[in-house]
Amino acid sequence: MGKTKRKGIRFWVKLLVVFVILLVATSAIGVYHIYKTIYQPNVSTQHLKGGYFYVHTGWNYNDVVNSLYENGVIQNRNTFSWVSERKKYPQSVKPGRYKIKQGMSNNELINLLRSGMQEPVKVTFNTVRTKNQLAGKVSKYIEADSLSIITLLNDAAFCSNYGFDRQKIITLFLPNTYEFYWNTSAEEFVERMAKEYKNFWNEERKQKAKKIGLTQSEVATLASIVQAEQTIHRSEWPRVAGLYLNRLKQGMLLQSDPTLIFAIGDFTINRVLNKDKEIESPYNTYKYMGLPPGPILLPETKAIDAVLNYETHDYLYMCAKEDLSGYHNFAKTLSQHNIYAQRYREALNKRGIMR
Repeated sequence: MGKTKRKGIRFWVKLLVVFVILLVATSAIGVYHIYKTIYQPNVSTQHLKGGYFYVHTGWNYNDVVNSLYENGVIQNRNTFSWVSERKKYPQSVKPGRYKIKQGMSNNELINLLRSGMQEPVKVTFNTVRTKNQLAGKVSKYIEADSLSIITLLNDAAFCSNYGFDRQKIITLFLPNTYEFYWNTSAEEFVERMAKEYKNFWNEERKQKAKKIGLTQSEVATLASIVQAEQTIHRSEWPRVAGLYLNRLKQGMLLQSDPTLIFAIGDFTINRVLNKDKEIESPYNTYKYMGLPPGPILLPETKAIDAVLNYETHDYLYMCAKEDLSGYHNFAKTLSQHNIYAQRYREALNKRGIMR
């Protein structure tokens, strides 16, 4: 009887041990499975351009997951969703441009997306002539599309908020390279440019503009003409600026060929003809006195400074040199200018440049 009882106890002890072992093994398997779900690689950047993933403004959690899966970023959708739920990512979706690394785990990817730690983009714009060109260039870098940008710049009330009209609002934008977050709206872009504009137009520059009798927008407009007239040798910019200021002071027509080209809208023109001077446009400085309504391109800050620090002289006329070096002959009298102009026309004719 005692032996039978002891055997029964040993049986239940063995059974308990087996149960504990199975429980531990099952738990270990479960823990390992959870570990794999959270920490093992689940990310591929094979189909991401530059390794960047974009979360658009207004997207919800499902939009993000669908895009990740459809673009092959996450291999296992279920494990990503499981970890996301536990880390409360569905309630923390943040728009932006995120740098994704090959082989990231669900945990790493969710931590990145949930944090909003995106990499900034470098936005560069130069050689811009129109608002449409500006909007097109900028929209290649940020989330705001060209239509949303151009709509703002054509809105008189919006432009007025910054102290500009629709023609002069483009002078707010100073060509350079800037850092933005990708999910920048059109309004945020303009607001940032307004801050850059205010920083550039310090008290010293404002006083120089006042001294020559021009507003900040008028300085930029004149700078655009100076830059368009001399596209190769910047050393001439202060001299060209001084020439046009002389003409403005004497009440002379500016007679700038680049303003005609802007009015025509054909920027392939190499030679302005007499018929072009009859075009009806407020940008025709052969017909209308003073500066045009706005700039004919976005002037570089150095061109603006060239106007503010113009060269003092008595020149009233300029003409490209006949050697086509890009430099100009400057003249104080019309008779001397006509001599230079004839030489230049002959050089163009000799090379067959008729338009």
